[in-house]
Amino acid sequence: MSKNQIKYIRSLGQKKYRDEYQTFVAEGNKLVADILPYFECDLMIAKPSWMATQGDIRAKELLVGDEETIHKISFLKTPQDVVAVFRQPQWKIEQVNPADQLVLALDNIQDPGNLGTIIRLADWFGISHIVCSTDTADVFNPKVIQATMGALARVQVHYTHLESYLQQMKGNNIPVYGTFLDGENIYTKDLSPNGVLIMGNEGNGIRPEIERIVNEKLYIPNYPAACPTSESLNVGTATAIVCAEFRRRLG
Repeated sequence: MSKNQIKYIRSLGQKKYRDEYQTFVAEGNKLVADILPYFECDLMIAKPSWMATQGDIRAKELLVGDEETIHKISFLKTPQDVVAVFRQPQWKIEQVNPADQLVLALDNIQDPGNLGTIIRLADWFGISHIVCSTDTADVFNPKVIQATMGALARVQVHYTHLESYLQQMKGNNIPVYGTFLDGENIYTKDLSPNGVLIMGNEGNGIRPEIERIVNEKLYIPNYPAACPTSESLNVGTATAIVCAEFRRRLG
């Protein structure tokens, strides 16, 4: 493996280079195996023992890597047996139709682990599209990719001016949901099987200009109601609760 290849892979830890090359890094035995059928692989470095378990590997360039080489290019504290560089998919936001499906919208989610967790949750609950504000963490960040555990193969993530997008949805009479302390109890409120469900920033929640667009405010009640409790839930936990309740209503 050349020094230039090592430098290239390491550079993909930065968004500007991921944008320039339109590629991203995935690593780990199961993660790479899970997403390999779905994304075009430019370069793969793997131990022979991992290669032997995979059969025909679809990669433009396949290199044998030893322990030392994989440690040099890995973004993990404990590297595994394979590191791969994939082409970024060209997802189209025009394909997203909240009129006939539930779509997640993320307003300034900053933590890569939270974003990866939400993508994994979307996959579990059959949500195929996530629409993000432009200041949300980059989906192709190696930490996000790792946290998705392969869910990115089935969930498309789009970036746009979120306020304008949601205004358009509201203008088309599509339900726009968000979670707030002054919302209606999610367990007793009528919920639609379609629409946009907004989850807000880890510290500040949904920003005021986005809140003004929401026409269906939800609240996740604590238990028991009168008991002092934590100020808020982690955004990943809140997403799991809300998505589970929407899907439960479908029977």
